[in-house]
Amino acid sequence: MKRTDSKTNAWAAPLGIVAASFSLLLITGCSPPDEAAQVDTPAEVAEAVVEVPAAAEEIVAVSANENELPTWKIPNVPESAEAYYAPDNVHVIAQTQDPDALRAEGRDSGALTYTFTDQGTDIQRINDHGQDACSYFLPDGSGLIWTSTRDNMDMPVGNWSDSNDYPQGAELYLSDLEGGNIKRLTDNEWYEAEVSISPNGEWIVFGRQIDGKMDLWKMRPDGSEEQQLTFTDDWQEGAPFFLPDNKTILTRAWKRSEYGKIRPTPMTVFTVDAETGETTQRTFDRDMNWAPYPAPDGRHYVFVRIVPGESPMGNWEVFLGDLAGGEPVRLTYNEGFDGFPSLSPDGTKMLFARAEGPGFMSGLHTWVMDVSSLNLGPESYNGVPEIEALAE
Repeated sequence: MKRTDSKTNAWAAPLGIVAASFSLLLITGCSPPDEAAQVDTPAEVAEAVVEVPAAAEEIVAVSANENELPTWKIPNVPESAEAYYAPDNVHVIAQTQDPDALRAEGRDSGALTYTFTDQGTDIQRINDHGQDACSYFLPDGSGLIWTSTRDNMDMPVGNWSDSNDYPQGAELYLSDLEGGNIKRLTDNEWYEAEVSISPNGEWIVFGRQIDGKMDLWKMRPDGSEEQQLTFTDDWQEGAPFFLPDNKTILTRAWKRSEYGKIRPTPMTVFTVDAETGETTQRTFDRDMNWAPYPAPDGRHYVFVRIVPGESPMGNWEVFLGDLAGGEPVRLTYNEGFDGFPSLSPDGTKMLFARAEGPGFMSGLHTWVMDVSSLNLGPESYNGVPEIEALAE
């Protein structure tokens, strides 16, 4: 089937990492893609705007096998991961490998924030120094929120993959769509990342680590009214995203007491009341239910699990979960790594990262899956299921 290319300048539409170690297998929900394999990045990537010719033909989405819905790889973009759609359902923001990024010792490159379309056009670099992590579009399409160490480059680089060594200089920023008019929202020596914003644009939600303890916080888009939402000593919450009701947050958490002792690290999906901080457990197994992202229908979410595979790291695949219970549905079928899933605001497309290199998570690129047949859009919204529905 063919994708219809939308105009790449249509911005006015309304509306955490996985670089896993063999020893710990702890994965956060927001971090740059693994940079262990060197990437031959074109020199023009270092420019603020990369001129890429428009595709001569529409991109054709094809099914990789009989089980997988049609997909396509976004062309013209360097290695990238953790991508999210703009309100126009066409533009994308992602962590993208860039030779100008600050890098840890032994790494060949780091990630900076880029935007582009899912057709591989209109590529722009938003930030030009430091190292970047999670990013998101404002729901009215007027700007961006992103994570960077740009103002703390004298602090230890840290490791986005290891909660014991998160970059403590990671701060949150607002900018316009071109990376101008930058406003710093946080100013401290803690790790702040894993950021998103409510559909009505009233609240930013993010993860903050203080003295090794990770909790969820919220604040207004101007940085005011900071409020801590979770106060858990053992559970480590992260990668929060609002559901369509603007008051329920989807997140995942693992236990510090299990870190490094159980592999892979068990993770649980929760919903959190954004007003009271009350948490509701949504998964009840010991699987690694990692990187959940809510669907616009308010009921489903995409996430990652490990299934048996030839790799000693297992086979990382994307699934569709249901807050009302039931067995998840597998969406990707690939012997390599598939992860970092997210959905377009209209519920018709899913972004995900697929490894194409010889090693685990090597050669990560952003792909698109046509999920329009799953009816995940806002027209299917009937509220957020209550916990009682899990027993039905």
